[in-house]
Amino acid sequence: MQQTNTTQPSENHPSYGRHFYRTAYRVRVLGMGLGGLAVGAVLWEVRAPPIDWILLVFVCYLWPHLACLLSKFSSNRHRTELFSMVLDTVFIGLGLPLMRFNLLPSALIVTLHLMDRIASGARGLRLATLLALCAGILGGGWLGGYHWAPESSMRVILACLPLLIVHTLVLSLTSRGLIEKTARQNEKLHAMLRVDALTGLYCRPFWQEQAAVSLRKFFQSGTPSCMLMLDIDHFKQINDTYGHDVGDTVLRGLAHVIRGSIRATDCAGRFGGDEFIILLPDTCLEDALVMAERIRKRVATLRLRKLPDLQITCSVGVACIEKHHDDLGEWMKEADTALYQVKKAGRDGVASAHVPLATTDAAES
Repeated sequence: MQQTNTTQPSENHPSYGRHFYRTAYRVRVLGMGLGGLAVGAVLWEVRAPPIDWILLVFVCYLWPHLACLLSKFSSNRHRTELFSMVLDTVFIGLGLPLMRFNLLPSALIVTLHLMDRIASGARGLRLATLLALCAGILGGGWLGGYHWAPESSMRVILACLPLLIVHTLVLSLTSRGLIEKTARQNEKLHAMLRVDALTGLYCRPFWQEQAAVSLRKFFQSGTPSCMLMLDIDHFKQINDTYGHDVGDTVLRGLAHVIRGSIRATDCAGRFGGDEFIILLPDTCLEDALVMAERIRKRVATLRLRKLPDLQITCSVGVACIEKHHDDLGEWMKEADTALYQVKKAGRDGVASAHVPLATTDAAES
C-alpha cells in the first residue's frame, strides 16, 4: 500500500498533462503492489474476514489502474492526481487497524509514504496527508475495530523485504537521475552566463575573471599578458543603413574570425555593442601586435553573402600589463586609449601605447 516518490511538477509544465499521470501510474502500481504483499501476510496470520481481503485487492491491485483512468480522462489532471494522492493516504490509514497495527509493516508503509509526500513538494499536500491518514485510521477502526497486535513474525518480515529493498533502490536511482539532471542544467546555465548568446564569445563577467588571473600572475611571477580591444568601424552606420539583422550578422562574422585566429589558451569576449576584448596570456607585446594585425586583415576579407560589396573593417588597441596597472580598469584604459588612436588616425588599424601607429594604406592616405 506504499507509493514511491512522484515529484509534483508544475501544472503549467508542457509535459505534465501527457506524462505525469503515466509516471504516477507506474510508481503507484509498484509501490502498492509490493505493499500489498506485506499487508496480505498480516491478514493471513490474523485470519482476516473476506471483506478485508476484498479491500486489499481493490486498494493494492485495482485502485492504481482506476486512478490512472481518472487522471487520463479528467479535464484537470493536476487536481485529479492530487485527489488520488490523498486517497492513497486514506487507504493506507484504513489498512493499519485491519493489520492490528502490526509494527514492522505499519511503520514501514507509513514512513515511506510520508517520505514520498514530503519529497513531492506539492503545496498543501503535507497537511492533507496527515488529515487523510487520521481519517483512514478512524475509518479502518470503524470497519474492523481497534485491535493491538504489534508483533511481527518472520513471515511478515520476509513479506516486508521486497517493499523495503525495491523502494530504496528506486529512490536511489531516482535521486541519482535528479542529481545528474540538475548537474546538466547547472552546466547549461553556467554556459549561458559565460557565453554571449549572439556571438558565442565570453560574456563580461567571465573574461574579467580571466583578466584578473593574468594580473595576479604578472605581479606574482612577472608573466606577461596582453589585451586587445577591438571595435568594428562605422558599425552604427551599418545598422542604420542595412538594419540590425545585418548588424548582428556582422557581429557573428567578426566573432567567427576571432575564434579562428586566437589560441586555445586565449580568451575572447564581448565588451558591449560592437566592442570586443581578447586576452592573450603569456604573450609579449610583439606577439600581441602580430595577433592583432592578423585579426584586422582577416576581418577586412570578411564578406556577407547577401551584401558582398559591404566592406567591414575593425580597429584594434593593444595593451600589455605594466607595473603601474593597479587594477583591470587601468589595463583596459590603456587598451582603450590605443584604440582611440586608431580611430583618430582614420580607423582600420592597430595601435599600442608603446609602438607607433600601424594602419592600412587606405587609412594613411
